[in-house]
Amino acid sequence: MITRHFGIPVTSPGAILRRERDLETPLGQETAEVLRSGGLVSDKIIIGLIEDWLRLHGGHGFVFDGFPRTLPQAENLMSILARLRTALDLVIWLEVSDETVLNRIAGRLQCGECGFTTNSASAQFATRPVCPYCDGPLVRRNDDDLGVLQTRLQEFHTKTEPLASFYKKLSILRRIDGNRDREAVFADVSRLIEDKNAT
Repeated sequence: MITRHFGIPVTSPGAILRRERDLETPLGQETAEVLRSGGLVSDKIIIGLIEDWLRLHGGHGFVFDGFPRTLPQAENLMSILARLRTALDLVIWLEVSDETVLNRIAGRLQCGECGFTTNSASAQFATRPVCPYCDGPLVRRNDDDLGVLQTRLQEFHTKTEPLASFYKKLSILRRIDGNRDREAVFADVSRLIEDKNAT
């Protein structure tokens, strides 16, 4: 939604790695089992992917979804951005309860072509699971199961939550209640981006 609305490129390490897996590249094969089990791919691999992506796409703004996930990743990102002479302007922290995460993952559908994500409970997609943007198929991800999700939540609480303090100290952290519907959350995210672009 951010790319379509603002023209800012968005990526996530997960999307890059799933593409590598689908293309059956050596990296995709190396990391496929880690993704399937819900574990975190090594910081070294993730940092390399992000640095390559930034060199190709980060010249006019960027948004990362699900990155960084650990303090070493955050510290490495700051070093990469310093080398590229690019600033990190804003970190949006979507505060979502474990219960909300469980409910959303249970019904998550993702476009196999462009990555658009929605929920099977949406009346719009219940009878015709087709992406509204590219007509690709909306399917369940094979790593969306309860065991994987429990592993991810545990990883989040131990390795990702400390990032809130890291970015708060840099005065670039903004918190948004992510338990609400997509439109309300996106309105708040848009407001933060617009305010940052206006300064």
